[in-house]
Amino acid sequence: MGGLDLRSLHTSSASIGIGSMIIFIAMVLVAGIAASVLMQTSTRLEMQALRTGQETIAEVASGLRVVSVEGYNESGLMTKMAIEISPRAGSPDIDISQAILEISDSTNKYILQYTSSNTFTNSSSIEGDIFTDSSGTAWSGASATEFTVIVFQDADGSCTSTSPIINFGDHVIVAVDTSDIFSGGISPRTDVVGMIVTEEGAPGIIGFTSPSSYTDTIMELQ
Repeated sequence: MGGLDLRSLHTSSASIGIGSMIIFIAMVLVAGIAASVLMQTSTRLEMQALRTGQETIAEVASGLRVVSVEGYNESGLMTKMAIEISPRAGSPDIDISQAILEISDSTNKYILQYTSSNTFTNSSSIEGDIFTDSSGTAWSGASATEFTVIVFQDADGSCTSTSPIINFGDHVIVAVDTSDIFSGGISPRTDVVGMIVTEEGAPGIIGFTSPSSYTDTIMELQ
């Protein structure tokens, strides 16, 4: 008589159990790998979001503001221009040596920067009017490619010739020799636009039309 083969049944059951265990282990491994990938992705996204947020805040809540722009009339041409700037509220320290001045008379566009050691003047060194400084230091370094810096207010002494860094509350003047840039100076009724671009943050915007006639020696432009 035929009977139930218990040995075959046990072998079959053992095979099914081992197969189920292999499938279970594989599922655990796949789930672990997927979880690891998700964790890495979420960490990377969190770091990217944090960096993007910091850069966005720096762009929106920092930069320069142009307080005023004045020009100097010499024989019917604006030969010098003084741009007073100050950091915006909440702005981190700004290194003027890394700033770039873009200026245009609607015909040509020029790029100026702070590069030479003789392009810095402390307020205590100015003798009289900044436009006619008798010491000759305020404008000596200004050229068609370089602007000079005249310190107007710097309570903490952060703005020096080798490290012209300004922070909140500081006021400096960017001195531009327009006679070198615009072939003798800026004529009346000239549209002038430009900006002072820093490493980060909003640039300081310059925009005005020179007066129809130059009757005063010093003109308020913006």
